[in-house]
Amino acid sequence: MKVLSDPVLRVFYIVFISVFLLNACGGKKNTSKHVLRSPEKEVKASEPTNPSKIARLDTVKRARSEQPVEKKKEEPIIVPPLRVELPEVDREFRAAWVATVANINWPSSPSLTTDQQKHEALALLNFLEKNNFNAVIFQVRPAADALYASKYEPWSYYLTGEIGKRPEPYYDPLEFWVEEAHKRGLELHVWLNPYRAHHSSRITVTPQSMVKKEADLVVRLKNGSYWFDPGNPKTQDHASNVVMDIVKRYDIDGVHFDDYFYPYASYNGGADFPDYASWQAYKRKGGQLSRADWRRENVNSFIKRVYEGIKAEKNHVKFGLSPFGIWKPGYPSGITGSSQYDELYADAKLWLNKGWVDYFAPQLYWPIHPARQSFTALLQWWSNENTHKRHLWPGINTVRNKNLEHSAEIVRQIEATRKIVPESKGVVHWSISGLTKNPHMTNAVYQNVYSKKALVPRTPWLNANPLLRPTLLLTKQENIIFTKWLHKQPHEVFQWILYYQYGEEWGYEILKGTQTEKELPLQKNGKHLRTVAIKALDRLSNESNYEAKRVPYPG
Repeated sequence: MKVLSDPVLRVFYIVFISVFLLNACGGKKNTSKHVLRSPEKEVKASEPTNPSKIARLDTVKRARSEQPVEKKKEEPIIVPPLRVELPEVDREFRAAWVATVANINWPSSPSLTTDQQKHEALALLNFLEKNNFNAVIFQVRPAADALYASKYEPWSYYLTGEIGKRPEPYYDPLEFWVEEAHKRGLELHVWLNPYRAHHSSRITVTPQSMVKKEADLVVRLKNGSYWFDPGNPKTQDHASNVVMDIVKRYDIDGVHFDDYFYPYASYNGGADFPDYASWQAYKRKGGQLSRADWRRENVNSFIKRVYEGIKAEKNHVKFGLSPFGIWKPGYPSGITGSSQYDELYADAKLWLNKGWVDYFAPQLYWPIHPARQSFTALLQWWSNENTHKRHLWPGINTVRNKNLEHSAEIVRQIEATRKIVPESKGVVHWSISGLTKNPHMTNAVYQNVYSKKALVPRTPWLNANPLLRPTLLLTKQENIIFTKWLHKQPHEVFQWILYYQYGEEWGYEILKGTQTEKELPLQKNGKHLRTVAIKALDRLSNESNYEAKRVPYPG
């Protein structure tokens, strides 16, 4: 450049460049400080007394304080359920028959008032609960009559002293028995005689009787009783309708038939059963069976029909049969006596082999010895025939006599049953009066074999919805642990099992489904209450999962 050749201009140019570079460096330094400077320092550096600047500082501070502060997320604390080893609970079917025919057990007279009938019923149910029974088999249809409100058959003479007359003041005896039995943790099975139309006791046949109403279905026997003809198809229809009516309308636990199918020969003076009309009708239709096989088939088809009908309506209602205890003489070897197969035309072995029952209670009313009708030999034979593994709960005779030896015999039979059928223990006592009227028998049974309560054995072939786990609450009140439990489906709970552990030792109680609390002492026999647990049970005695909680040691 020519300009730079002039000394004056060159000096001016150098000074200009130097000033420019100095200002540029100073600007960069100031800008850097401004970027790092906080708003507070910026205000102080400029005009600390300027109100607008102070207001802007407050706004910045407030904005900073309102910004959400990110906190570390808290993970939920999951307490696993307390796992404990609970003791096995005793299971055994302990039932008694309550007969209403001829006022054998209840009511004691057909002339009792409603209140007197209820009083007697409660006394019997209280007796069973106190002595650790868990079921009652209550006769509701002794002879084509009803101890309940039926649209098919008349009110029973044994209830009011007159066929067709209902109780006054009115109540439904079956409804009452079911409700009161369940309050006490007892199953209630309705007992029906499928074919007896009128008992031989001195009761007048009136126009209200089924003998008159269904005369074409009924035959008269020489002992004065009347019988439905099992060979008439209408008989099966009528009896099935009666059964299903009860199953549909009442909250029962079981349906029960005893040994009266075709009647014992003695009922007709040893003569053959008078079913000539129905037999000829069968033959005219081309029937090929012998008369004996035809009679057995009549009963077989009815048993199968009833079993399937009950299951279709209410799966949890058990069907039980109590036939005469001997199938045929010689089964097992050495057994003598009458034949249910040939005299009653009841092929109970077939019913058991086919699984048409939920429980089977053959009437083994003989002692263990002698061998010709041995209780244990017959029970073992029936056990061998139990191919479907149904409940096998023999009927035992507690009313044979009142001596001490007979009480000891009954205890031995219960103990023998536990050994022969260990997977499903149980017996049915004939009848409740053999216990209520015989303190020796009651004490022997209670002290030796029924000293603790027991659950009814499970019935695993019947479907059931699993019960939910209950909720357990514990509260300490001085020297008491107050326990309370809840369930989301209380209407499905039939019983509870309350477990408690003192020191290392476990115990339990079987409680009614309506009970939801209990006080437990903090100390027992010098041992501290360590753990409490609860389970719910359904109508088929299936157990829920348990809920368990520790009890803190004092101090």
